[in-house]
Amino acid sequence: MVERVNSFRFLGVHISEDLIWTHHTDFITKSARQRLFFLRRLRRLNMDSRILCSFYRCTIERILTGCITAWYSSCTALNCKALQRVVKAAQHITRTELPSMEDLYTQRCRKKATKIIKDPSHPATNCSACCRLADGSTAF
Repeated sequence: MVERVNSFRFLGVHISEDLIWTHHTDFITKSARQRLFFLRRLRRLNMDSRILCSFYRCTIERILTGCITAWYSSCTALNCKALQRVVKAAQHITRTELPSMEDLYTQRCRKKATKIIKDPSHPATNCSACCRLADGSTAF
């Protein structure tokens, strides 16, 4: 017998039965905010902004962008805003310009589309949407 659940975690992504990404975005927002504490601590220790940016990219951005190509386009505006607030807080702490969530999503989609186009054995190699995306068009 198979047990029915409202949501489950698969490869680090929280998937709900109705494919609403609120639970996932809440989880990663909370995780990223917890790591902002360490970024603030590094800032108080007068670390260079390059080190702060590296820390952000390795710890916080990694959390925010995990499997982003699968879930970001289906997020609500409220969820996107919550994610972007984390990026803005990191910008304030590092005193540098960081890419927005929308830019990160577009960048990752383009990278994935380019990878698909270059792989002749991939089933979507001739997909016109991937070709447009790899050429620089807007995301799906």
